[in-house]
Amino acid sequence: MEKKGYLYIVASRRNGTLYTGVTSDLVRRIWEHREGVISGFTKKYGCKTLVYFEVFDDVVVAIQREKAVKEWKRAWKLKMIEEVNPSWRDLWNDICSP
Repeated sequence: MEKKGYLYIVASRRNGTLYTGVTSDLVRRIWEHREGVISGFTKKYGCKTLVYFEVFDDVVVAIQREKAVKEWKRAWKLKMIEEVNPSWRDLWNDICSP
């Protein structure tokens, strides 16, 4: 049985530092970024704002998508974010709502 997967991008601020990741539990993972409970890139650069995510029925497909997006030019990632979230609104409440 496949497990859902999520590609996500967190940012330090609008047009700031971006981090692209993948997870099978989006709420837990974004909470970890927001609270800074795991040392690493996102904690060092203050990437706490969820600005983009995609949902996949299979985590393997999400991992493939993450690998592809990580290869993209920064401008392409900015365009992708702004197409669905032009104000760079924090999407945290969207994923926490029932």
